[in-house]
Amino acid sequence: MPSKELLFGTGGIPRSTKGTSSISGIKQIRELGLDCMELEFVQGVRMSEDGAKNVLKTANNEDVALSVHAPYYINLNSYEEEKLKASLERIYHAARIGSLCGAQSIVLHAGFYQKSSKKHTSESISKALKELTGQIRDEGIPAILRPETMGKRTQFGTLEEVLALSAEIEGVMPCLDFCHLHAREGKENSYSEFTRILSRVEESLGKEGLSNMHMHVAGVEYGINGEKKHLNLKESDLNYPELMKALKEFKARGRVILESPILEEDALMLRKLYNEI
Repeated sequence: MPSKELLFGTGGIPRSTKGTSSISGIKQIRELGLDCMELEFVQGVRMSEDGAKNVLKTANNEDVALSVHAPYYINLNSYEEEKLKASLERIYHAARIGSLCGAQSIVLHAGFYQKSSKKHTSESISKALKELTGQIRDEGIPAILRPETMGKRTQFGTLEEVLALSAEIEGVMPCLDFCHLHAREGKENSYSEFTRILSRVEESLGKEGLSNMHMHVAGVEYGINGEKKHLNLKESDLNYPELMKALKEFKARGRVILESPILEEDALMLRKLYNEI
């Protein structure tokens, strides 16, 4: 559902949370005055249906918007039928439990090129996602699958690749990770480059592309092969003030999820910066 504003929050529970549960994290997001949180199912979906319903109730009570990051162990370009099947199952499970939590956006790392051409990889991943979105739709699960732009050159997930999937498949939208876009080639780090990215989103996906955005932001250390690790924004070369300026200029709506080591501090800092523009 398109948002009327840009929401800021954390990838996972805030560091200042007392306890380790998603419910504690949601309450802490509200306490901090932030707007949203991404449930990290990255090591696997370990939440029951009843647990998910309790999360939904808490999120509604606290007015905190949720999304989900699907497990890392996914490769929709796997040559092994068993691994492909397991990858689809993990995304499906994340979407099913995530939607019971009230999360519509399910972020995923789509896969690796391995020895395939980029064209063949795109076709394999497209085929897998068509099958999965069909199943999700048939079962009435209100989830949008969001392949993420990736920071290593071995990974499927350039801006063009992710936008092409989103334009082609109903039920697929992008997750734009700006530190990954920057780390992949060492570029994409100026106002003009940020506006070019947002223009491409609008060209590919129309107005909804900008009114229903899902973004990850962090500082990043990178090298010749792309991303190495996440950094705090102020310790990195990511030009986040210009990114906020571009998002404001384009009237972007949706969510900005912070993934830097000091999650909530950077989320609050970024939101303050955005509001002051």
